[in-house]
Amino acid sequence: MLLTATVFLPLAGAAVVLLLLGDNARRVRLFAAAVGVADFLLAILVFARYDRDAGGFQLADRLSSWIPQLDIQYHLAVDGLSAPLVLLTGLLGLAAIYSSWSIGTRHREYFAWLLTLQTAVMGVFMAQDFVLFFIFWELELIPMFFLISIWGSGRKEHSAMKFLLFTFTGSAFMFVGLLTVYFSTGTFDMTQLVNMDLNDLLLPSQLVFALFFIAFAVKLPVWPVHTWLPDAHTDAPTAVSVMLAGVLLKMGGYGLIRVNVSMFPDVTASASTAIAVLAVISILYGAFVTFRQTDLKRLVANSSISHMGLRAAGHLVRGRGVGAHLAFGTDGRGDAAVQPRRGHWPPLRHGWRGVRQGAHAAHPGPGRLGGRMPFAAVAFLVAGLASLGLPATSGFAAEIMVFLGAFPAHGVLTGIATFGVLMAAGYVLWTLQRSLFGPPRERWAHLTDVSVVEAVAPALLMVAIFAVGVYPALLSDVFSTGINDLLPRFAP
Repeated sequence: MLLTATVFLPLAGAAVVLLLLGDNARRVRLFAAAVGVADFLLAILVFARYDRDAGGFQLADRLSSWIPQLDIQYHLAVDGLSAPLVLLTGLLGLAAIYSSWSIGTRHREYFAWLLTLQTAVMGVFMAQDFVLFFIFWELELIPMFFLISIWGSGRKEHSAMKFLLFTFTGSAFMFVGLLTVYFSTGTFDMTQLVNMDLNDLLLPSQLVFALFFIAFAVKLPVWPVHTWLPDAHTDAPTAVSVMLAGVLLKMGGYGLIRVNVSMFPDVTASASTAIAVLAVISILYGAFVTFRQTDLKRLVANSSISHMGLRAAGHLVRGRGVGAHLAFGTDGRGDAAVQPRRGHWPPLRHGWRGVRQGAHAAHPGPGRLGGRMPFAAVAFLVAGLASLGLPATSGFAAEIMVFLGAFPAHGVLTGIATFGVLMAAGYVLWTLQRSLFGPPRERWAHLTDVSVVEAVAPALLMVAIFAVGVYPALLSDVFSTGINDLLPRFAP
C-alpha cells in the first residue's frame, strides 16, 4: 500500500489540521511541515523502489471491485513516466509548505487546502483507471480555486474564476473523450487501453484525440488557451505559484504522453506537425510577451508560456519545473516583504521598451537587492540561470534533450524554436541585472533577507537543480524506461 499512503497521507493531514489542531498557528505549521517531510520520504521510497531495468507498471495498489457494475477499479501504479513526477511532487509540496510559513490569516484552512492539492496531484500521476484519473484531475481544481481567491493578491477573485473556467472547460472535453473510449471498449483500465487498437471508436479517433488534446493543452498551457496562466501565477500566493509552476503544469504534459501519445500513436504521428507549430508559436509568443512585463511575478509567469511550448515540442516532461519554481519561491520572499505597501515585487520600470530607450538610467527598478537579500538573491540567480539553460543546471539538460529529439523530425521548426532560448537569455539576464545588481534605491532599503525557515525551500530546490544538471541520468534513465515502453506502438 505504498502508493496509497503516498497519495492520501497529505489528505489525512489536511483532515487533522482542520479537525484536531485548533487555532494555534505554530502547531498547524509544524504539523503541516511534518506531513510534507513524511510524504517526501514516501515519494523518495517510491522512486527508489522502481526497478528501471524491469520497466512497465510497478508497485501497484489495486481493488478491482471498487465499482464492479461499471468495471471501475481503484488502481494505482507507477512507471518510468510517473515515478520521477511523484518524486518532484513530494519535493515541491514540501517546498510549498515552507514557502507558506508567513501565512497568518485562516492558516488552518490554508494548509488544509495546500495538503489536499498535493493529494490530487499525486493521484493524477499514479491513477491507472480513467475514472480515478479524472476524479483526481478535478479534485485539483477545488483547492487551487480557494487558495488563489482567498489568499491571493491583486485581482485574486477574477484570476481564480478564470483559472476555474478554463480548466473546467478543458475537463469537459476530457470527460466526453473518456466516455467515448469506455463505450467503445468496455473498460476504463488505462494499462489495457494502451495495448488496444483505438482506431475504431464510436467517434472518429482523430476527434477523440482532439478532445483529450484540448484538455491537456489548457492545463499545459499552449497558445491560444494560455491566458489564464499569467493571471493565476501573478495573483496566487507564493506557495501556490510554486505548485502551479512546478507540478500542476506538468499534469498537462503528462496527460499528453499518458493518453494521447500512448493510446493514439497513429493520430499523434499524423498530428505531430500541427502540434509542433503550436509549440513554436507558444515559445516565441511567450518570450515576446515576457519582454513587455514590468512586474517580476508576471514576468516569470509569462516566461512559463514559452517554457511550456518547449515541453509540447518535445512531448517530454522535463526538469525545468524545479527552476521556474525556485524563481517563484525566491520571488515570494520579496512578495512577503513588500506586500503590505506594494502588493507585489518592486516594479521593473518600463519593461524592455525602457531598456531600449535608456529609461533604465532614470528608473533603475528595485536595484541591488543582492546586497540587501544575499541568500534570496543567490537563489533567484540560480533559478534564472537554470531557466535560460545554463550548463550544469537542470534547464540545460532538459532543453538539449528536447532539441536533439525534435530536430530529426521537425528540423525547421526546431531551428525557429531556438530563438526562444536566445530570447530567454535576454530577458533573464536583463531581469537579474535590474533587480539584483542595478543602482540602489532607498525606497527598498527596508528589505531584509530570508529567515532560516524560509531558506529551506530554495535550498532544497537549488540542490535539485544542480543534482539533475550535473547528473541528468538520475531522472532521464527512469524517463527513458517509460518512453521505451511506448516505442513499439510507433513501429512501422
